[in-house]
Amino acid sequence: MSELDSVVRFEGEITLAELMQCLVEDRDWHEVAGLAYREGDRYVATQPRPLIAELDGISFPARPQESTLTVLGMKASPILGSRGCSRDCSFCSIRQFYSQVPGKKVRVRNPVKVVEEMRARHEENGVSIFLFQDDDFPVWGAFGRRWTAQFIESLRTAGLYGRVIWKISCRSDEVEPELFARMRDAGLYVVYLGIESGNEAGLRALNKRLTVEDSHRAVTILQDLGLAFTYGFMLFDPSSTFESGRENVGFLRRIATDGDVPAVFCRMLPYAGTPIEERLAKEGRLRGSVDNPEYDFLDARLNSYFEALNDLVAAWIQGSDAWVSQLNFAWQEYWVIRRLFPPVAGLQAYERFLRSITRRSNDFLLNLVGEVGHAFEDGHGRVPSAAEVQPAGKCFAEQLLAKRNAFILRNQQTMLASLEATAGVGCGTDGQRELST
Repeated sequence: MSELDSVVRFEGEITLAELMQCLVEDRDWHEVAGLAYREGDRYVATQPRPLIAELDGISFPARPQESTLTVLGMKASPILGSRGCSRDCSFCSIRQFYSQVPGKKVRVRNPVKVVEEMRARHEENGVSIFLFQDDDFPVWGAFGRRWTAQFIESLRTAGLYGRVIWKISCRSDEVEPELFARMRDAGLYVVYLGIESGNEAGLRALNKRLTVEDSHRAVTILQDLGLAFTYGFMLFDPSSTFESGRENVGFLRRIATDGDVPAVFCRMLPYAGTPIEERLAKEGRLRGSVDNPEYDFLDARLNSYFEALNDLVAAWIQGSDAWVSQLNFAWQEYWVIRRLFPPVAGLQAYERFLRSITRRSNDFLLNLVGEVGHAFEDGHGRVPSAAEVQPAGKCFAEQLLAKRNAFILRNQQTMLASLEATAGVGCGTDGQRELST
């Protein structure tokens, strides 16, 4: 990129501070470790800086008040309990990122320090929703159970137990009923699962080291515990066939049958430096560029199938304004109301509506996937036009907005009273909050 002069490579806290100090003091910065910069027609990389060994030595991040996210007036904030991932999925750049410099690839913060940061955000800024950005939240094995137990106990000690809620990401084979029940009671409300594929060949190609049944089991446990879940899913990957596509659609139907989660999917992208990118290059299937990687499927018909389907569903499932994004946010609001607000009128009826519209949306989308696939596999049937597909998403969105706004307005005074009861804790100079309709 011609407009790019320099970058901070890998972890940036120390590197960026040293760079800024050099600039402030008008000193030469070209020897600062952890940089890459342009020098004429060539690029120069300075000595790589080792990964930060002790995460608890880093100061809590400065987060400007105006950047705080809100859900129905409840403030949300990202947070980290760990860095890195011990797994080696073939498509993922995380392990490759941390493996290129010296240092331990997975580091976990002291749970007491994590809760200290949460308490500071809660008391100083009124944050009640914490979104853990860990690549794999520390629930793995005996260490994870000990860490989580200390984390939960620290929430009790800090007075946050029952007052804040939090979201995590983890693997399907890490979901355990007893552990996640304790976490739910301590504020866990949504779990992101890196499911990625609903067929065994796809899981092997992605080196997930999971089975399809692992993910079914995890979803069932979360549903039985009354926990929300979202997931990553790749309908297409380099091993895809029409048969594996049908298996993936069947998997999505199974986990979304109750209508408590929207059906979503994407195509696997071969990120730079990953094992799967290297393999595709060796096979002569890699196309595109570093910032827009592409690849050819083994069956040429799948290339046409993907392109046609992507054109039809892009506005449905991609981007913040997409229909499924709106549906996901409505579910997010529902779970926040259920976990952080006092009982409100009509919540069960509103949940039934959300499940109904989610089921109908899922059926439409997955039927479309099957219809388009059938047309390209055997040449029978037809591919609908975008003009035929998009009105359905618009209709769903209009139904959702009308029902959601009526529900919020009906309970506005109850929710505002709840917000006002906690006002003055990081709510700005006037202590005011509002509900958006």
